[in-house]
Amino acid sequence: MTKKLLILTTGGTIASVKTPHGLIPALSSEELLSYLPEIGRDFLLQTKAVCNLDSTDITPDHWLMLAESIKEEYHNYDGFVICHGTDTMAYTAAALSYLIQHSSKPIVLTGAQKPIGSEITDAKANLRDSILYAADPDSRGVQIVFDGKVILGTRAKKTKTLSFSAFSSINFPYLATIHDGKIIRYLPPSIEKNPVVFYDRLNPKVFLLKLTPGISPALLSEIFCLYDCIIIESFGVGGIPDSLEKELFRQLSKYAPEEKVLVMTTQVTYEGSNVGTYEVGRRLNESFSILEARDMTLEAVLTKMMWIMAEENISWPEICRKFYMRINSDTLLQEQG
Repeated sequence: MTKKLLILTTGGTIASVKTPHGLIPALSSEELLSYLPEIGRDFLLQTKAVCNLDSTDITPDHWLMLAESIKEEYHNYDGFVICHGTDTMAYTAAALSYLIQHSSKPIVLTGAQKPIGSEITDAKANLRDSILYAADPDSRGVQIVFDGKVILGTRAKKTKTLSFSAFSSINFPYLATIHDGKIIRYLPPSIEKNPVVFYDRLNPKVFLLKLTPGISPALLSEIFCLYDCIIIESFGVGGIPDSLEKELFRQLSKYAPEEKVLVMTTQVTYEGSNVGTYEVGRRLNESFSILEARDMTLEAVLTKMMWIMAEENISWPEICRKFYMRINSDTLLQEQG
């Protein structure tokens, strides 16, 4: 049976054209597919334009639009391919991993470092590989397909700005590679026993604070006032400077843990965090109810907290349960109660 796939476009470099003012997303979904005329002979492909943006302009509202578009067509297609700009693709992949759970159908994101109309481009190979992967019966869930690699949606990060090998899988192996149209799987496909679940709300009031040497503690009061969740991207495994500790503790003491959720992570890309390693981190952990990202990517932590905090009047135990619940292999560590 011929696989029926829906190609969703959002703009990005893959659909851009050169102008005197730089690259601008301009190609329609039909124009994108016109660069791969042979692929239409093997699959039934239909297209839908969700938006036409540089991916730096993508917001949580666009993630909800994508999830809603897939929900509306979920039972009409065998799989979905999303063409997306590379700069925020990892965030979108992580967000969709929480907005669309237990999907037995593949939801594949791809893009390019060079426009599809360029003489030298990675766009054609990435789009072709993504369609092949989305049409494979063993593919399911949210993944990024890029430069011949298949990366779990909760584990992807853009680690190169110019190279065709732009994305890495963080603290998790590649699911598969694609060579000459052949999928080589390194991990067996997951068996999805539960029906697909779609969510339609996110709370964007999640702030990321990246620590830098000499950072002013005066920032904290405004951040705590404006946001419901603060993610601190700390030094090393979870180090916090003494100059920040007093004000951080003062702010945390003003709120119940579910009112202002603090998540500790690390600005180091690989191997995760461990707040209890050093004295100041251990003191924070013992004094307040906080969450620790451990081996999760920043993109997964940010979007997961937006998903969790969208639930009204959510209790602290429920926040903890959801945060440490393993979703699309976003963490390898043992789940906590």
